[in-house]
Amino acid sequence: MPVSSKPSLSPEALARIPVDFLDLAKKPELADYMVGIRRRIHENPELGFEEFETSKLIRDELDHLGIHYKHPVAITGVVGYVGTGGPPFVAIRADMDALAMEVLFYFSFIYVSVLFFSNYFLLLARWRQWNGSTGVKFQGTVALIFQPAEEGHGGAKRMLDAGVLKDINAIFGIHVSGHYPIGTVALRAGPILAASGFFDAVISGKGGHAAIPQNSIDILAASNVIVSLQHLVSREADPLDSQVVTIAKFQGGGAFNVIPDSVTIGGTFRAFSKESFIKLKQRIEESCMNSLNVASDMLGALNIKEIQLLMGAEDFSFFAEAIPGYFFYVGMKNESQGPLEPGHSPRYKVNEKALPYGAALHASLATRYLLENQLESKLSKGNFHDEL
Repeated sequence: MPVSSKPSLSPEALARIPVDFLDLAKKPELADYMVGIRRRIHENPELGFEEFETSKLIRDELDHLGIHYKHPVAITGVVGYVGTGGPPFVAIRADMDALAMEVLFYFSFIYVSVLFFSNYFLLLARWRQWNGSTGVKFQGTVALIFQPAEEGHGGAKRMLDAGVLKDINAIFGIHVSGHYPIGTVALRAGPILAASGFFDAVISGKGGHAAIPQNSIDILAASNVIVSLQHLVSREADPLDSQVVTIAKFQGGGAFNVIPDSVTIGGTFRAFSKESFIKLKQRIEESCMNSLNVASDMLGALNIKEIQLLMGAEDFSFFAEAIPGYFFYVGMKNESQGPLEPGHSPRYKVNEKALPYGAALHASLATRYLLENQLESKLSKGNFHDEL
């Protein structure tokens, strides 16, 4: 099948695509579909690499819509393919796992579930129909990456190792945020979130009775290690290169009058650059041992916000390190409904009115990317996905 030598739409028509997608996403039948899918997933949350029912729900929807896919990928993951099977290739990603966290208010759901997989399911499942209804005709393929185990289990790395980005030229991801008003998108050039690592250190001594500490080898060394770790950021790191080391765990004996044989300390360390992250990891070990245009077209320039750097982490970074990627935050704050809790809070709730914005943005990003990159596409052997 030949590839067009130039974009098939004018700049004005390209700018209109996000607006058309948002109008479609706000239609009651589509908005209700999104809300229904989100609630079905939320009623049955599943932890990392255990998303069997969520994965089945995805496959059932893709089967119903006639969308070809690969499964299993990284145990429970699914990768669907929409389009011609040829270049250009672009990916949009959604994660599936829940947080093991009990909610602290009366609600029909048991646990805090998927942060944004369900929010954008409509786009991923109905992209083919939307493309047809807008009249856009183009060459190219969209990979729909349904990723398991984002919450600290490295699901993105497992999918990357499985080859899900083969031939893919770019990837987009979206998160929701209660800090920005509904109808806005927050973004920035360069990194948004930090690389995140965890550590445990066991400080061993010799236990004994608290009344005769001279006969024990006390584990006060653990306190010295903690102080040393705090110095890594305050005294060694460049103050213009943000880093964090936090001790969040200190576990020892179980009695007030017994000196334990060992103490375990643990925590997290974070940095924005790979080099700083690796160096920080090395110094922690040593210390323990030694002691955006699419969004603007859709919402208007005034509704595009610049997000500040956050010390949170997202394993979308595995994808973005392998190929060009862009990550957005879709606002869902409504002043009339009061403040929203952050994503990992046990009081977290999704403002379902934000669903059309996220779905339309994802659809627009994929469509516009394919249309604007057809000129550079070259059909060659091996540059097809035979799933289609």
